[in-house]
Amino acid sequence: MILKRFYDEFLAQASFLVGCEHTREAIVIDPNRDIRTYTDAAQQSSLRITTVTETHIHADFLSGAADLAENQNAQLCLSGMGGKDWSYAPRLDLKVRTVHDGDVINVGTLRLQVMHTPGHTPEHIVFLVTDTTVSEEVLGVFTGDFIFAGDVGRPDLLEKAAGIAGTMRDAAATLYESIHQFAKLPDYLQLWPGHGAGSACGKALGAMPQSTLGYEKIANWAFNTTHVDDFVDVVLQGQPDPPLYFAQMKRMNRDGTPRRHPSALLPELSDSKVRELAAAGEVVVDTRSTDAFAQGFLPGSINIPLNKSFVNWAGSVIPYERDIYLIVDSPEEVKLAEARGALELIGLDGVKGFASAGALDRMLGSGEQLSSMPQMTVQELSGAKAIQIVDVRTSAEHNEGHIAGSKPLALQSLASTMQQLDPNVPVAIHCAGGTRSAIAASMLAAHGFKNVTNVTDGFGAWAKAGLPVEKK
Repeated sequence: MILKRFYDEFLAQASFLVGCEHTREAIVIDPNRDIRTYTDAAQQSSLRITTVTETHIHADFLSGAADLAENQNAQLCLSGMGGKDWSYAPRLDLKVRTVHDGDVINVGTLRLQVMHTPGHTPEHIVFLVTDTTVSEEVLGVFTGDFIFAGDVGRPDLLEKAAGIAGTMRDAAATLYESIHQFAKLPDYLQLWPGHGAGSACGKALGAMPQSTLGYEKIANWAFNTTHVDDFVDVVLQGQPDPPLYFAQMKRMNRDGTPRRHPSALLPELSDSKVRELAAAGEVVVDTRSTDAFAQGFLPGSINIPLNKSFVNWAGSVIPYERDIYLIVDSPEEVKLAEARGALELIGLDGVKGFASAGALDRMLGSGEQLSSMPQMTVQELSGAKAIQIVDVRTSAEHNEGHIAGSKPLALQSLASTMQQLDPNVPVAIHCAGGTRSAIAASMLAAHGFKNVTNVTDGFGAWAKAGLPVEKK
């Protein structure tokens, strides 16, 4: 068996190419939209992709399964276990096979058996793989968002992200049953999860790229909770607020993902044009670091640093229906491709142009005034008077401990809640460590707030300094 794992750092997401050494046929599991990753890997290994599949309707990225199946003229195998609400929209232009619990997908001498594992989502399936040239026994399982290293898939997304009220406790109980059925399988099974540390699809994912069922029975809390009510309480407690774009992804992946067309060359905007777009309220995203942005930025632009959290926050604060213009640091070609590709992973395909950080340097050199973002330490915040303190952490983080009098406005929903603030009163924004608050501060400044300060070291430094903390 040939096994290749692909890991996207922006999404903390794993996908897999599994090939038969004898027939050179291959299957791809849980592909994202960057389908060239899989076609190039298959070509390098002299494999032919004959089947594409996925474990469930994803919430955190736009699936590339249909695009890849079309590109390779491959069979697309999709779960038929979701009932009427969570079944895939029919794709009559593709070779689609709907699979159910117990079905088998053959890829050369490899056998992948479908196992229904609902809880994270109703339609979720995993794939038990057997290399029949070696043994008739199952070798391992591609677990998707069911079992992670050290954690399990969260069962609250249908309620919190898709807005289907009253579903998460029942889903958690279903997940408990799925886990205890799965635990009956042999301990030696290799487990290949679909996410790693940093994903919002669970609350305590480990960083190991693979595990074994036996090890997870020892180390994973979910296998050591013996009563369904206890499991439901624990799995739902402390789950992070899902990024705003998750609801969009669930609908798009269920109802039919848009085709991803080859990316056209983007025009580089003139200095005057990018300044004009930002001033007019267009979506101009400055991808430089928070420090660089604070020292000088175009009025009207927002700051989303190009780091591992870029996709998460971009999907939460950039409207899907708007055109997008990027400001990128050097090397421009690399940063532009990285930022644009990351946005396209979640269906933000509307990038229309870019400017380099050099444009800002030229503006400064010509005597033009840029905006700057005032910074404040927690010690300075503790002595501030007549100021609105805004906590842009999640509601769960705020409830665990917060600054007295702070207003909880999570970054995920700030665009729709900032009207709760008085634009005439100074605002100090904090998060846990300074990144989310920098994004939020740029958003308020872009919406006309004149006196906004970013608290650089966040609530973590506030608590560490022994300053007063309230709990809800």
